[in-house]
Formats: sequence, C-alpha cells, structure tokens
Amino acid sequence: MTDNELAMLYPIGIQSFSEIREGGYIYVDKTAAIYSLASTGKYYFLSRPRRFGKSLLVSTMEAYFRGRKELFKGLAMETLEKDWTAYPVLHIDLTGSRYTSVSDLEEKLDMFLSRWESTYGKNGDFSNPASRFEAVIEAAYSKTGNKVVILIDEYEKPIIDNMDTPDLMEKFRRELQGFYSVIKGKDEFIRFAFLTGVTKLGKMSIISGLNNLNDISMDAEFTDICGVSEEELKTCFDGSVAELAKACGMSKEECYEKLRTMYDGYHFKEHSAGVYNPFSLLNTFKAKEFRMYWFETGTPTFLVRYLKQGRYNLENIAKNKVSIETLTGTNYVSPAPITLMYQTGYLTIKSYDERFNAYNLDYPNKEVKAGFLNSLSQLYAPSLIDGELSVYNFVEDIERGDVHGFMDRFTTFLSGNDYEIQGGLELYFLNTMYVMFKMMELYVRAEYHTSNGRIDIVLDTDKYIYIIELKRDSSPETALRQIEEKGYANPFQASGKEIVELGINFSSQTHTIDGWQVKESTSTSPTSSQKSHP
Repeated sequence: MTDNELAMLYPIGIQSFSEIREGGYIYVDKTAAIYSLASTGKYYFLSRPRRFGKSLLVSTMEAYFRGRKELFKGLAMETLEKDWTAYPVLHIDLTGSRYTSVSDLEEKLDMFLSRWESTYGKNGDFSNPASRFEAVIEAAYSKTGNKVVILIDEYEKPIIDNMDTPDLMEKFRRELQGFYSVIKGKDEFIRFAFLTGVTKLGKMSIISGLNNLNDISMDAEFTDICGVSEEELKTCFDGSVAELAKACGMSKEECYEKLRTMYDGYHFKEHSAGVYNPFSLLNTFKAKEFRMYWFETGTPTFLVRYLKQGRYNLENIAKNKVSIETLTGTNYVSPAPITLMYQTGYLTIKSYDERFNAYNLDYPNKEVKAGFLNSLSQLYAPSLIDGELSVYNFVEDIERGDVHGFMDRFTTFLSGNDYEIQGGLELYFLNTMYVMFKMMELYVRAEYHTSNGRIDIVLDTDKYIYIIELKRDSSPETALRQIEEKGYANPFQASGKEIVELGINFSSQTHTIDGWQVKESTSTSPTSSQKSHP
C-alpha cells in the first residue's frame, strides 16, 4: 500500500467540487458522463435517492460550465473538452431549508435572485420571482455574450416536505410551476439546464411545459452517474478496502463481500450493474467499521408521514410486478407508496419481467432494509427498539427454541400497542406483524413460498425451523391443521434441524392473541395455550 493510499482524504459531507479538488480529497471521476450530456443535449432531469451525490454532480457541472479547467486536471474532462467556454451559471439549491410556508420559498428564491442581479444587473423592476428570473436570464446573456446554464438541485423539496399537507403542497407547486416555466420561455438564451430531485412524480406537473426535458433517471448510459460502481470501488478504493479488512479482522475478499451486502444493490435500469451508496462507503472507510450510516442521517420524514397518513398495508408495499409508469409516478397528488419507496431509495429494481413489461422490486441491501424497518418500528411498534420487548429478545427466544417465552413476550407486545392510532384493528395487526417479523429477518433467515401455497412466516435459525400460520377470529387448531394439510414442513425435512409448527389466533375482541398451539418434530402431540374470549 502506498503512502498516498494511507493518507486518503474522504469528502464526507463536502458537496463542492472545487473544495474536493483543491483540498486533495478522493474524487470518483464522473466527468465523462457530464461531457456526454453537455455535448449531446440541452435539458435534463435526474432522480436519485438522498445522500447519493446529486449535489456534487451539480457542483461539478457548475465548475465545468464556468470554464474552470484547472480543477479537471487528470480527469476525463481534461482531454475531452477543447474550448472551455465560461458560461454564466444560475445555480439554485433548494436543499438545507425547511419549507413550512410559501414565504420560506420566496425568501430562498429572493436570495438567489438578488445575488444574480448584483452580478449581472437588474433588467427591469419586478417583484414576482418568475419575472425576476426571466429578467436575470436576459441580463446574464446580455452582459456576458454567452448563453446561460441553469442548474437546479432538489427542485421539488418544498413540495415533498409538505406531502401530508395537501393545501400547502399545492401552493408550493403553483409557485414553483410559475418559476420553472420561465426556462421554456427563454430557450433562445439557454445553453444547458439540469434539474435533480429525489422524486419524479410526473415532474410534479411543475415543469410539464418542458416537454423536451430528457429524463435520464432510468437511462442505461447514466445508471452510475451518481454513486459508486463495482469497477470504481476496486479502482479508487482498493487500498481503503484493505485497510478496512485489516481493522475488522477479515480477509480482503470477505470485506468486499460485506461491502456489497451492506451498501451495494441499487439498480436504476433493468439488467444494469449495481451501484453503491457513496455516503455509506466513505463513512465506512473513514471510520473503519460497518454501520448503517445512510439511515443514521435521518429517514425522509415525508415518506414515513405519508405511509402513516395513508394507512397502507405494509405487506403490499414491496410487491412485485411494478410497471414503469408506477415507478415514474405520474400522480403527484397521491402517488403510490411503492413509487415513493423506489424513488427515495428504499426499494430498487431487482429483475425485469419481459412478458409483463414490469419490474420486480426489493430492498437494495441490508443497510436500507434495516433502516426502513427501524423507521416503521418507530411508527407501529416502538417497543421493538429497546427494553424487554425489543426484537433482540424475540430473536434470542427463537434461537433457544423457547416457544413459550417467545409467545408470552409476543402476547405482551401486542397487548401493549394502541391499535386505534394505527387506523383500525385489522390493518394494525397486519402492519405490526409485518414490522416485527421483518425486523427479526435481519437476524434470522426467512422463507415464505412452497409448491403448496404461501406460508405466513418461516424463520430459519441454526438449530430450528419455525413454520408459523396466523389466523384472525378462528382458532390455533385451524392454523396448525393448515400447516399439516398443506405439507408446509415437507421442504424442510432434510434440513437436519428441529421443525417447530406454530399456529396463532388473534382475537378482534381482545385485540391480542387469544390462543396458540405448537407441534415440534420431536413431540408426539401438540402443546397449546388457549385463552377464552371474554
């Protein structure tokens, strides 16, 4: 390992291209893609999850269009670009602010507009942000003699911050629609425009007038324009991986595999290679330990609030066979939860079904899955996080084969939750069960489908396989009988593990478990625990 690798600087939280280059930080070269965009088109839109490098990409574009050739030494752009024309750049960044009223947005836009008017001069006396924006574009062109470059980062943030307040969301949409519509009207003065956001949502109908806007979010050529590809990981960070492996007491190959499991797996096009979350990678290399860095920066609050407000069945969110229209989200007023989960990075494309022209989705990696389930736990089952009813205690019961301890804890857990605030008993029960067992899947393996049907829950530990069937207002005997009649245990007979068949009945009267029955592979008859209805 070279001294240069040992002294590698990681630009964590730094979104300025010039600061990264001048400060000697590691930079994953995306400039060839930027040159391709600039030389082949004019208007672009890119959707990517938060903490994925969108702001750095926009900052790199700004440096390029300002003609700052010295910053690109040693990068692909240095040999690709010949002219290095300095264009006037109007860069709007809507990140870093909370938008609780339209005046918050107006103040933000006024800050940018005033700065540009100071640089290029005022062309008229307007108070309306859209009119001032229009005048600035003309003034910048007039003063420099070059067309204008417009870069807008997180174009929709004021809207998604208020998705649970429809009236306020609509006010933001109208305000931004009027502002962004200026871009089309001033086409003759514009050299290049690039907009980024977390969500597409039919571009929120706020830039629908830009019918020539090229959405590259699912373009095969640009799937890794943000993030880190496998090739880039090995080329740019091989020394960092070696250091991380040494610190964690594992081989280099094992370290690469764990990085892949934790932080890889984002696919923005069918059949495309996976992309790593750059924020998580850089933090892992700097701290020399694996953690859920992406989740620790904060879950998108608008997504969690949206799921709670909509009272969705969580089991149906990560469904398969999703059309491209669903992923792009044409309905900005009430987008499907799966649309938001894909666009915010909680789900990604895993495969493509050509027959139905549809995508199969799943969590990209372990970090995202754990982060999302932790967020849901705060909403549906906060007791799973800490205390005697934490998910760790449930997992230990399961691993010990302590069915009675598990069921006593499970009954107490359900009894302690307030189902009324979750939108009704049945949905509460389904969502709480979903969250709990998905949390357990982080620590034990799970499987659901057999040739004879869908098993409610299968938990696979080192010593035991649990086959669990859930019933509502029925009986645990009925649940256990279904396991037997459908032969759910058959696929696991050769595992060499003890098979535990567990039937559970949930009562809509008592709002908790009123009976359960278990049959173990070494038992001659079922063991049960039955409570009578009040």
